Amino acid sequence: MRPNYPIKSPAPRTEQIILFRVSGQLFAVSSASVQEVRGVDSLSGAAKEISQPSLRKVKHVVRRGENSVYVVNAAMHFGLPPAPPALVFVLRQTRTALLIDGIEKMTSMSRLQALPLAFCHEERGWYRGLTALDQSVVPVVKPDGFLTPEELFLLDASLSNEAEAEASGIAEDNAQHGIDTSMAQ
Repeated sequence: MRPNYPIKSPAPRTEQIILFRVSGQLFAVSSASVQEVRGVDSLSGAAKEISQPSLRKVKHVVRRGENSVYVVNAAMHFGLPPAPPALVFVLRQTRTALLIDGIEKMTSMSRLQALPLAFCHEERGWYRGLTALDQSVVPVVKPDGFLTPEELFLLDASLSNEAEAEASGIAEDNAQHGIDTSMAQ
């Protein structure tokens, strides 16, 4: 007869997360999905205003090499009251930077619960799930859930239209001043 040995359950897999605040609400994001954290002031010279009336949550774009990174106001995205953002998360493997109020802390989560059926609209695309931390339930955001492919298309088209208008304006200005750019060497 064999003795009954207790079966070891595998140690729960943990994931490092960053808890952050937006308009007083707590959210979490995987620390692996945040490429860098910057102060809002650091964007002042690099950010260019963009106007897309149907996407009020995006007011700025930052060029990073060949890519345009769109700055999403998290309070507007989540439908929360406006609050002055202090930090920007530049999200990895997306074209999104996220304006937030501040970082609460870094911690780890060992369990990610599926979203309840009460999350039944666009918010299903915003969150990976929920986690329980310190007696609180915290939504864990999807880094690629802030801008849909359709929204990125609209923003890219808006940028392209602005660039064409700017080039056209420069050409008209040069023509008015008698500058021939075709002869430039």
